[in-house]
Amino acid sequence: MLQVTLVDRSKRSVVLTPVGVETVERARKIVKEVEDLVSFATASREPLSGTLRMGTIPTIGPFLLPRVLPGLREAYRSLKLYLVEDLTDRLVALLHRGEHDVVLLALPRECGAVETATLFEDAFVVGLPRGHPLAKERGIKPQHLLGEDLLLLKDRHCLRDHALTALRHLVDRRLAEFEATSLLTLVQMVDNGLGATLLPTLAIDAGLLQGTHLATRPLLSSQVARKISLVWRRGTGRRSEFQLLAKELTERARPNQPCSDRNRET
Repeated sequence: MLQVTLVDRSKRSVVLTPVGVETVERARKIVKEVEDLVSFATASREPLSGTLRMGTIPTIGPFLLPRVLPGLREAYRSLKLYLVEDLTDRLVALLHRGEHDVVLLALPRECGAVETATLFEDAFVVGLPRGHPLAKERGIKPQHLLGEDLLLLKDRHCLRDHALTALRHLVDRRLAEFEATSLLTLVQMVDNGLGATLLPTLAIDAGLLQGTHLATRPLLSSQVARKISLVWRRGTGRRSEFQLLAKELTERARPNQPCSDRNRET
């Protein structure tokens, strides 16, 4: 028996005491460590088998997973992969709480005590409306966008931060009034002539621009790519298993040829 008060009860509610909160958190870690131990023992007999909980962000999951998962399932038939899509901050929080085993993120990003394996780099290109004067250029420097309304995803999307970093923050004062909640919405806004944007090659290779008239041009910047990475908690007993998963994802991702010259005016 702990012989401490874990909850405060009233007629209307039951609330954890500070000791109760800490006890629950420690118990959760113990349960997760036991689960990791079981998974480690299983993986030692058969790699990438059993349950694996993976989180992914909306600007990676829909464009990468359809490419890599069919082959992964075929190669590892005993793997039960559960997927959750969410924003970066929440995924990282759930990772540290033990509710995710690994997460697919775009780095750089502060994630706390984790280990990472970079799968590949995902370059940015400039997306422009049909007939835009900049579409005549073979490449676009960040300063060329100073006079343009730049459309980006809403705050809390890491793609927004990576895009601004690639532009060296030169366009902070020219952000358009409207923001998008997804890449699909962002593309439609640009296609309607509301402004320019930055798009990840990963999404374009997956068919993001299908049915639109957007032109894309390379962004000429020293910080032009985000790093698509697999992330897990530091110190986990499943480290070797997650490294194998990262290797498998890397080999199956194989980004297609660069899109630097595609979608020129038609």
